Amino acid sequence: MNSKRAMAQLLKHLTGLGVTHLPKVELPVRRSGAEAVSGTADRGSGVASRAGGVAGAAGEAGVGAAGVRRPSKPAAGTSAAAGLQPLRRVTVLESGGTGGGVRRPAELPEVGRLLAGPLETAGERQEAACALAQIVAGCQRCAELSERRTQTVFGVGSVTAEIMFIGEAPGQEEDERGEPFVGAAGQLMDRIIGACQLRREDIYICNVLRCRPPGNRTPAPQEAANCREFLDAQIQIVRPKYIVCWGAVAAQNLLGVTTSISKLRGQLYEYRGATVLATYHPSYLLRTPSAKKDVWEDMKLLMRQRGVELS
Repeated sequence: MNSKRAMAQLLKHLTGLGVTHLPKVELPVRRSGAEAVSGTADRGSGVASRAGGVAGAAGEAGVGAAGVRRPSKPAAGTSAAAGLQPLRRVTVLESGGTGGGVRRPAELPEVGRLLAGPLETAGERQEAACALAQIVAGCQRCAELSERRTQTVFGVGSVTAEIMFIGEAPGQEEDERGEPFVGAAGQLMDRIIGACQLRREDIYICNVLRCRPPGNRTPAPQEAANCREFLDAQIQIVRPKYIVCWGAVAAQNLLGVTTSISKLRGQLYEYRGATVLATYHPSYLLRTPSAKKDVWEDMKLLMRQRGVELS
């Protein structure tokens, strides 16, 4: 039976069943790497990638200067068309011990209840984030931090953000204002954001800790464990596609590793479906300006995953 005759019989059979028309189905078109990058750039960043503009912004940020090396060719096993790096899957300790005698506290029922609700619309996510912020404001898991804090520093930005930034902990200015990354390190971060053709308000920004450690010391492992439930809840509410861990504390805590930040940076990881990039903390860049070129290379890697090529 030829194809035309077979099609005629099929249509006759469908007509007998009462089917009067068939839906039009458009098959997906496989685009070239250049076309895919261009389309993603329009959707993801809302700004066309312009080499001159990016270079100028990067220069103002103190990163991506003329001496920055060009992106290397994709390694074996990567997508040659888009230049994407494969993700390294990491095993994260979801509950229980985190090593060194540190244990996570029992999860709060009220956090579980708000995460069990619908989190599809921006309004539902915003409501859940506000409810979580109120729970965090009353947290006293870390006696020293809760007694000394001016206020908790929850997080800022769009609850539907594609990108989430995770830092270490609030400093003095953040503790006073209740917003992460508002000091000198935050100002440098803002310049990096601008150089990447992004806006701060389009990114969700938070920290491993929501209380300032005395003297801006490094968060203790138990303090990070006490706050981990809130960090994971924020990730679940926002559902970012990309996460940037600024500094060793953020990267090691999120990924559940002890590897140094110098070895973690320059690669991509995966956590709960999100692509994760680790890089140096902006405060480190203030002390070590020579590391800015490494951060710029890391940010170019991240943006390349989004289809935006920065020079």
